[in-house]
Amino acid sequence: MAVPLLYSWKNLWVRKLTTLLTAGGMALVVYVFSTALMLTEGLQQTLVATGSPDNILVIRRGSETEVQSSIDREQAAILTSLSEIALNADGRRRASREVLVLLGLPKNKTGVPSNVTIRGISRDGLELRPQLRMVAGRLFQPGSSEIIVGNKIAGAFRGTQLGGSVRFGLRDWAVVGVFDAGNTGFASEIWGDGEQLMQAFRRNSYSSVIGKLANPARFEAVKQRIESDPRLTVEVKRETQFYADQSEMLSNFLKILGITLSTIFSLGAIIGAVITMYGAVANRTREIGTLRALGFRRGSILIAFLLEAAFLGLIGGVLGVGMASLMQFVTISTMNWQTFSELAFTFTLTPAIGAKAMAFALAMGLLGGVLPAVRAARLDIIDSLRAA
Repeated sequence: MAVPLLYSWKNLWVRKLTTLLTAGGMALVVYVFSTALMLTEGLQQTLVATGSPDNILVIRRGSETEVQSSIDREQAAILTSLSEIALNADGRRRASREVLVLLGLPKNKTGVPSNVTIRGISRDGLELRPQLRMVAGRLFQPGSSEIIVGNKIAGAFRGTQLGGSVRFGLRDWAVVGVFDAGNTGFASEIWGDGEQLMQAFRRNSYSSVIGKLANPARFEAVKQRIESDPRLTVEVKRETQFYADQSEMLSNFLKILGITLSTIFSLGAIIGAVITMYGAVANRTREIGTLRALGFRRGSILIAFLLEAAFLGLIGGVLGVGMASLMQFVTISTMNWQTFSELAFTFTLTPAIGAKAMAFALAMGLLGGVLPAVRAARLDIIDSLRAA
């Protein structure tokens, strides 16, 4: 005969304070676990969303980032004239020769310098990023010392507010616009005219070439053609894959750190659950004896206490995920270890993360309830009924 499910649930509320304290401890562990996964997911989504699946990104062979890459003008001209690159309404190839430079700018709040990505683009560069839209001011004029700033860093660094001025490359660059690039890494960059930035930084080569494929399904064929061309010393990736690779090192670190902290903290939560459930067994010895006398088997008693521990874990899981969900309103800024530049992104909660967090909470509850449940199931009927 099975013990009713409601029995296990109601017994938690008989000891409201103990239940809430134990569930609260589990909730904090689930919160740490969830936010670590949300942080990793937010980073990965930000960088992957930075690219477009229709675009290819070409950098020098052996380079891991655009900053490390160098493509001379002759090779860039060959790449931007490929027949596989789509045409725009004016009949031009939809490709952009770009230059990337890291610039140390002081933060407004602390005055401590941090690396910011300066991206020089060609006139077709904006067309290749349909996610970009101006939210204040206007676009920079080609051939001018004007820049636009991503909304996630606008005003965060000295002179980067709309109407401000940033000095680098022996020039003053006027901030004429702020752009929103959605949940992408572009929102943490400063953009200007590529040729002007190359002159300012005394660069004779580009960092990368980005192009939109006329037929994205032919990516492998285009990649093979470019990389086998003896005139070119470059490698080709889909833009989405390139930026996904950029997130790998930092996201792995965040994931390992989060799981390590969660494992350590979960030991304390499990011990708390064990103490709570042992207390429940001690306080209900006669009750357990009565259930056994009424015909409930040892297995039923075991399952009843395991369910109670599982409910305890689920309560902690719901509370923990609820607290973690509030972190979605927080934007954090950190250094991308691949590019050593500032990157702003948000915590991202997905159904998969919620499911993992609830499974983690359920596991903590069950682990904490196993020994007390076994203890309850092994109690002798006569000794239990005689208990004071």
